[in-house]
Formats: sequence, structure tokens, C-alpha cells
Amino acid sequence: MPRKICLWVCGLFIAAGGVSLVALAEEQQSPVTARPIPEGPLGDAIRLGRDLVENTRDHRLSKPFVGNALNCTSCHLRNGTDLRAASFVGIATAYPAWSPREKTVITLEDRILNCFMRSCNGIRPPLGSEVSVSISAYITWLSTDQPIRMNADRPAGPLAVPQLKLDVTQANRQRGAKLYVARCASCHLENGQGDKKNPPVWGARSFNDGAGLANAVQLASWLKVAMPLDEADLSAQEALDLAAFINSHDRPVFRLEEHLPPRAQVGVYNSRIQSENGDSGK
Repeated sequence: MPRKICLWVCGLFIAAGGVSLVALAEEQQSPVTARPIPEGPLGDAIRLGRDLVENTRDHRLSKPFVGNALNCTSCHLRNGTDLRAASFVGIATAYPAWSPREKTVITLEDRILNCFMRSCNGIRPPLGSEVSVSISAYITWLSTDQPIRMNADRPAGPLAVPQLKLDVTQANRQRGAKLYVARCASCHLENGQGDKKNPPVWGARSFNDGAGLANAVQLASWLKVAMPLDEADLSAQEALDLAAFINSHDRPVFRLEEHLPPRAQVGVYNSRIQSENGDSGK
């Protein structure tokens, strides 16, 4: 497949000619990372955004808004350039997008800041802050030359992880526990707390139960394409069993009001979105 083909095509499962998603992803890594960053202040913002994505929990600008041991790249592998697992490539083309969770149309900036509240179990940075704008700039740069593809169904870009059609009642935690020891514990440790290089997968330092990956089917879908790192060969059933085992452990409880910035920095969006169900409040 020619390298200059639109990157979003790589997110599709293409059967013709036997081209696999993994092969496409590997082939398309170079054009994404090799694209030159613009000169001047915009380029500075893009580079800062990339640094914030990679070092979210430790960077002086983002650290105050993070409540656990995760970075953006804990889920968005290779700083969001891995086309197989929650890629940032092309995602800016989907926004503004309808969000069923919040029951409103949200911007890319809203989506980023919601991740601070949920996946990073922290405080939502203010709209227009250096953190917010820089990460938005980096993600938008990764969508350069991609066609606008606004999403009327959910806030996900053209390379979103394909959602597996799974029945969560068929998950087996006991099988998942054995899989975890065999395939995951060497990196994330048997207690699930990870180390300096590998993030915790449960407990107080992991994502809270309001994050997307706290849903077993969503976690299984991500595991299927992303883990074990560079050896993603789990079957759909194995991914579901593993997800059920991981999410059977305690993790922080998400309460929206505990993750909002001071009232003066809340803005219109979070002054309306007051609950997990998107109910309006004052």
C-alpha cells in the first residue's frame, strides 16, 4: 500500500489482498512521526503538547492536574502515533462531536480535559490553559491533511479502537487471573501496581471507575489490539477474561464534583454537565 495513502484508512479492517491492520500500522508509522513541526510559537505549543502527553504525571504544567501514576501515553501508545491502539492520528477531524456520556456536543479540548478527570483521576484543567491548548495543538497537528469527519455518534476519531461485540456475562475472571500472571505480571507486577516504566492497572494509582477502560468490553477491545506490548495476540475471549479480572479490583470512585477546577474556571460546559448521566444542574 502506498505510504502517501490517507492515514485514516489504516484504521479499517482491510481484507483485500490479505493486508493486515498490524502491517498497515507498521508501514504508516514513519509518515506520522517524520512530518516536520511548524516553526515559531505554534511549533513550540505542539512540542510542549507532545511532552505533556508523554510525561503527564511529572511535567510541571500537567502534574497539578493528575491524581494517579498514568501518562496519556499509558493508553495512547507511542504518544498517540501507534495506529493500532487509541491513536491520536486523525482524531481532531471528528470534533466537535456528540458525546452520549455527557449528552451534549463536545470539543476536542473538552475530551482531553475529561481524560484528566477520569483516566488520570485528577482535576479538569481550565479551558484555554497552556496544558489544554498545547495538547490540543499536538493532537491536531497529528491530523494534518486529514479530511474532516465529524462524528454524530460518539467522540471518537477514524482510528478509534474497534469495539468488540462481546457479552460481558461470558467473562471468566478465573481464566483472566491466570492470563494476567502469564502475560501481564512481568510488566505490571502481580499486585497490579506496575513500576516506573509500566503503569498500574488497578488500585489508587490507576484510572478511576469513570474512565472508559473501567468498562470491561472497552478494556477488552483495547487489550485485543494493544497488549501485550508488541505482541498483541490475545483472542477476544482472552481479552474479555483479562479485562474482567483487572476491573474486578478496586479503583478510585469517580464523582464529577471532585474533579472540577475552581468555580471561576469551570466555564459553561461543566456548569451544565453535573452528573455521569448528563443531567443539568446549577
